[in-house]
Amino acid sequence: MTRSYSADSSLSHEKAGLLYGLLGVCSFSLTLPATKVALTALTPVTAGLGRALVAAILAAIVLLVRRVPFPTRQQAMQLLLVAGGVVAGFPFFSAWAMERVPASHGAVIIALLPLTTAGAAAFFAGERPARMYWMSSGVACLTILGYAIGSGFGSLQWADLALLAAVISAAIGYAVGGQLSKTMGGWQVISWSLVFSFPFLVIPIAGPLLSQLQHATATAWLGFSYVSVISQFLGFFAWYHGLALGGVSRVGQTQYLQPFLTILASWLLLSESITIGAVLAAVIVVAAVAKGRKSSVRQKA
Repeated sequence: MTRSYSADSSLSHEKAGLLYGLLGVCSFSLTLPATKVALTALTPVTAGLGRALVAAILAAIVLLVRRVPFPTRQQAMQLLLVAGGVVAGFPFFSAWAMERVPASHGAVIIALLPLTTAGAAAFFAGERPARMYWMSSGVACLTILGYAIGSGFGSLQWADLALLAAVISAAIGYAVGGQLSKTMGGWQVISWSLVFSFPFLVIPIAGPLLSQLQHATATAWLGFSYVSVISQFLGFFAWYHGLALGGVSRVGQTQYLQPFLTILASWLLLSESITIGAVLAAVIVVAAVAKGRKSSVRQKA
């Protein structure tokens, strides 16, 4: 009876984790289009790193209101890794790439995140996906690389390399943050990561950000507001909570749905064309993750 209850509880946690993960993915799916809109008035540096300043102020308010105790030294070291990945690395590299390629193109490259997240989880969180997981992720990876090379006229573009750097940065932040969320709570992980980043960003970024925003259009303000409040802050509440409940590797696979959502958003918001290659690549990726979704993920002793 106890064993059955435990199995039901584990299944319930996994389902809840997947739902929270999907909510986070829906939040992040508008990040590239919104960044591209913000870039009409901001430089990649101010758009990518400036959003962390706004989010850090919101995070500090939440932490003060909730009277959250300061993290331990070990937690602080992990939070610095999270900050390097999702507060600095991914925003900067993705913003730099969005100045050079369409958001729909970036969406397909970013779909490598589940594969790299699983690899980071294996290193940082001790998770060990089964062979089928890696086989399905490998198919998705080759599909995405083929799309990138094909759309780049036979070779990878510098923007593709920047997007790959963004993927690696985010994967590290997701894996470490997802593991840390099991003890701290997802909202605390992203909040403290933002607060820790603030002193390093405020002096070099605040001045140029305020100067550029003075001449920004309402649309650019809207795009920057979205990546600051949703992409950099509130979206992580659901995302890290989902990773903590369902496991980094398992819930991380929900990111394979992100290309579809981002391509659709790019078409609706930016009037970018939906190419057959992008859709076909996304279909193959989702088919692969559907297969890999059935594989088991075990925790290393």
